[in-house]
Amino acid sequence: MRTQTVSTFFALSAIVILAVAAILAVVWAAAGRSGTAAGWRDTVVASLGPRSLTYAWGVALTATLGSLYYSEIAGFIPCEFCWYQRIAMYPLAVVLGIAAYRKDRAFWRYGLPVVAIGSALSAYHYLIQWFPGLAASSCSATAPCTGRWVWEFGLVSIPFMALACFVAIGWLLIIGRTAAADSD
Repeated sequence: MRTQTVSTFFALSAIVILAVAAILAVVWAAAGRSGTAAGWRDTVVASLGPRSLTYAWGVALTATLGSLYYSEIAGFIPCEFCWYQRIAMYPLAVVLGIAAYRKDRAFWRYGLPVVAIGSALSAYHYLIQWFPGLAASSCSATAPCTGRWVWEFGLVSIPFMALACFVAIGWLLIIGRTAAADSD
């Protein structure tokens, strides 16, 4: 499979994920004020909640395999911030898989902090791709943090995709926590 095809697929997936995340944020914020929004939230929690850990694991595993594809098959050299994002994502692929298998109801306690750190790293990395002058330090000449190995639709880069995955995992953990709290 061509790298361009893989990048386009991942870029479209990232855009869809962030659009859904934005809709979820609006629904969650409006749920306390609107019966309709509360009904939508409850429907999302009821449909995704019982399997949310499995879905979060699937996102983390896909992100991990995608990053390995880019570095090991496509030959893209990860920059320093890419490594930091991998340090946040790779353990999630293992830990969330174990949590899903064990049906761990406390998963959000150790998952959400890692997701928050990974999201912050991805957002900063994406920001310095747009505004290289904001970079706090200079990276390697062979793998600059401001470089764009992927740039789909004039918007989507690898840090953008990583951010979308962290956001998706975060929402899935929140949905799972809400479902667990509702069942108590």
